[in-house]
Amino acid sequence: MKKRALKITLWSLAIVSIITYFCWLLPFWGIPFNSQRHGNPPLTPAWALECWLWEDDVNTSEYVDELLAGYKEYDIPVRTILLDSPWSLRYNDFAIDTSRYKQPDVWFKKLEDNDYRVVLWMTSMVNSFSKDTKIKDDEAWYNDAMEKRFLAQSSEPNTWWKGRGGFIDYSNPDAMQWWHGLQQRVFDLGIDGWKMDGTATLFWHQVGKVPFFYKRTANGLMSARTYMDHYYREEYQYGLTQNLEFVTLSRSIDRGFHPEGFAPIDASPVNWVGDQEHKWVTDEMIGRGEGAKKDIALDGIQGFESAIDNILESAELGYNIIGSDIAGFSGKTIPPRLYIRWTQFSTFCGLFLNGGHGERRLWKRTKEELDLIRKYAWLHTELVPYMYHYVVTAHEGGRRLQTPLKEGKYHYMFGDDFLIAPIYKDTKTRKISLPEGKWRYFFDDKDVLKGPIAFEREFSLEEFPVYIREGAIVPTDIKRNYTSLGDRTSDGFTTILVYPNKNNSFKYYKPDTKEGTTIAYQKNAQELRITLEGTKIPHILRIHSAIPPKEIILDGQKLVSTSWTYDGKKEKIIIKTKDDYKKGTYLISF
Repeated sequence: MKKRALKITLWSLAIVSIITYFCWLLPFWGIPFNSQRHGNPPLTPAWALECWLWEDDVNTSEYVDELLAGYKEYDIPVRTILLDSPWSLRYNDFAIDTSRYKQPDVWFKKLEDNDYRVVLWMTSMVNSFSKDTKIKDDEAWYNDAMEKRFLAQSSEPNTWWKGRGGFIDYSNPDAMQWWHGLQQRVFDLGIDGWKMDGTATLFWHQVGKVPFFYKRTANGLMSARTYMDHYYREEYQYGLTQNLEFVTLSRSIDRGFHPEGFAPIDASPVNWVGDQEHKWVTDEMIGRGEGAKKDIALDGIQGFESAIDNILESAELGYNIIGSDIAGFSGKTIPPRLYIRWTQFSTFCGLFLNGGHGERRLWKRTKEELDLIRKYAWLHTELVPYMYHYVVTAHEGGRRLQTPLKEGKYHYMFGDDFLIAPIYKDTKTRKISLPEGKWRYFFDDKDVLKGPIAFEREFSLEEFPVYIREGAIVPTDIKRNYTSLGDRTSDGFTTILVYPNKNNSFKYYKPDTKEGTTIAYQKNAQELRITLEGTKIPHILRIHSAIPPKEIILDGQKLVSTSWTYDGKKEKIIIKTKDDYKKGTYLISF
């Protein structure tokens, strides 16, 4: 009897396991697990690496104009304006609500003429009820789409956070023709991308009270995982047919949900993690024992720390250009120090996404926030040529932009040359772990630190734990003097930061043409040889050197003292050269 009971129990477990796999794991993770998270990241256009701006409290063209005018007046860089919901008459009819965004033909053209990129929020839903759009109830629209089988078949609409509706059927060519016809309304306005919110994760229905993660489509029964891949991949690929520099902003991972990733990596030019609150855990709260009640949630992390953790987990999975809503998405009041620290962290992420709920007009916040967020926004913009190198290498199967490190909490490499240890709590003190090699503190780079080494130090709000590897070559685009790496006269030149250490090379790519220039050096005690091979570029060499050079020769010709300077205080050799050089070979003797 015991053997028979054991046998029945084992069979029961096997049946339950099979049902669990096919009903709950397979539709989310695929066969085998992670099999659909494949490929290399796309070639993200350089404009998407610059600063994004959005807000989610007012949602009108007048308010967007006020934001952009203020950022321009206070000299804060913005390349992309993101219009979140609601902007359409109903979800997702792609018809501009002109009571919110007046004269769209004129307004969108004005944004384009002023060199802004525009990204619109969207989902995969056709609604019978939309809770915060101008047209709220439209069962006829939904029923018509369902009857024509443009939607995944369902006996009743699915509830989601913006109302009730059905899922567009990406496997039905007639549905796609209809869907793309609706989208053409905004493609004709010249939009540059979609922010694709995560409705595809809700692709399921109930059998009695049991969730069943499949729906019937034109291609038969489709799992939630397969539908997610259709959603993210099809919208990105069709967008590229309308705009060669089109992007989709999609989820990579989000807390513990979908640990295999939301969007396919090969259809993920830009990713964000969310939605965090305007919070972090303070030392004071932990000391009072209140952290667990107020700030700590979602497996022990919330707010800022949650964003850092999700971004680094996304990088581990293979996503490349990743970020979060700076200062968090939800809540009313953004703590000033949190806004600053989150901005500093986002400076060293591929996506700099300043937006969400809360006051985003920096000139209405504290002067300290305005000054520091402007400085770090410009630093992020200056690093675009460096970041774009890793767009290319990741697309080719090589190095991604962010690489989490095993030593040091939340430590990661930003490219090959920067080590970042984000300050994730409301404190100035941070424990730093530097791996083997020689390192310099980026914001005061005179001293060399030899790794491996672990230490603790304070960082004022003006500073941030960023360490640069000795030997680094970092191409930048300097247009201002906020970061002390150049000034307005640097505009039009590629400023190349060099920290010589024996030998190294770096491939610089012009984002507009994809043409390349290999920057390399060889160093010994008496001489530094720097070469620029490939496409000629106007450039400023900013070379770290504790001693001034005796002589500098370019392509066999000695440079006169007016062609270069030595800044003894910062220990920098600065050489400014237009693109009329012959070979691009420098010999610097000491």
